[in-house]
Amino acid sequence: MTSPVSGPRLAYLVNQYPSPSHTFIRREIQALESQGLPVLRFTIRRAARLVDAEDLAERERTHCVLEAGLAALLGAGLRDLCTRPGRFLRAAVTAWRLARQSPRGLLAHAAYLLEACLLRGWLSRQGVEHVHAHFGTNSAAVALLCARLGGPGYSMTVHGPDEFDRPAALSLGEKVRHARFAVAISTFGRSQLCRWSRTEDWSRIHVVRCGVDRGFLGAPPSDVPASPKLCWVGRLAAAKGLPVLLEAAGMLAARGIAFELAIVGEGPLRPELEARIAAAGLGTRVRLLGWQAGDATREQIDRSRALVMSSFAEGLPVVLMEAFARGRPVVATRIAGIPELVRDGESGWLVTAGSAEELAAVLERVLGTDPVRLTAMGARGRALVEEMHDVRREAAKLAAHIRAACAVTG
Repeated sequence: MTSPVSGPRLAYLVNQYPSPSHTFIRREIQALESQGLPVLRFTIRRAARLVDAEDLAERERTHCVLEAGLAALLGAGLRDLCTRPGRFLRAAVTAWRLARQSPRGLLAHAAYLLEACLLRGWLSRQGVEHVHAHFGTNSAAVALLCARLGGPGYSMTVHGPDEFDRPAALSLGEKVRHARFAVAISTFGRSQLCRWSRTEDWSRIHVVRCGVDRGFLGAPPSDVPASPKLCWVGRLAAAKGLPVLLEAAGMLAARGIAFELAIVGEGPLRPELEARIAAAGLGTRVRLLGWQAGDATREQIDRSRALVMSSFAEGLPVVLMEAFARGRPVVATRIAGIPELVRDGESGWLVTAGSAEELAAVLERVLGTDPVRLTAMGARGRALVEEMHDVRREAAKLAAHIRAACAVTG
């Protein structure tokens, strides 16, 4: 049941929404709405392909800035230049300052300024009092420029690793300075935000973790199966370390160890992965399944002994929470915020990023471990997720920060 409406009228702004890799944002929005914060959805651009029914429904609720067209963007910029020249100049100077730090240059930031002008008009007509941007990239830049134009104040959730790879180019510290508050998804993430922000801004940087919903936590998990199946879920991109995982899979095959590996996801690395699988003779053992709807992804996790994550760079992957919620142990790289969730030897295994030999040794151990022990490890992981990553509890924290910021600045 939805709670009575209370609190400021809120807008979410995301680079690309909805998206198969952004289901955690959808869950967060739905949890906020259940707690009495009405949320309008805005995206800079649309995702190319959606397969999940909930994503398709969310698409219909989401306003896309770039779909308005060039004429609307130019018209919005001209309107703000004529009707609020002082604020427009202030925003233009901010856009120029951001552009000086960024390899994307002045033209891209002029586009962000026009997007901010269009968004400001939309938000004004809807009576929006606060904008929350996900990711500290262009969505946060548009939210900042919108606020400089006289639009509502903003906050942002910074995930990493992209923002922490190029904090100066993204003017991360300036985005934190102008925000009502900033959010990191892990303690590690907060430390990196503090690293690139002024010390006087640290008190406005909070940890609100990504969460899973009742779809994962509602039903008790099944026992870990005896079959030698492993699962990987994510975007097929270089930072995910999939060639290392395939190298480890080749080592297992060479040792005569029985296993199956299901890779759920899509991305630019797919042709290279297909070639590597064929060259290594792993076609009967490793399957590239593409993006799957939420139920199908859960089914792949449920069929597996463990979830594997081979990344070189991450924030704190939601798929680890999802696997734990389904009672499956995980094998993950020892990077970023992951050790805050994965307890080595208790709920899963942590391995050195980039080491195929270490990953192969751990996967051999997983495949040789009694399913009863794996089930107990998965249960420990589920308990941690229930404690740290329930989306309702984390959304309540975010709602409290939004209400407090609006009360102070309103």
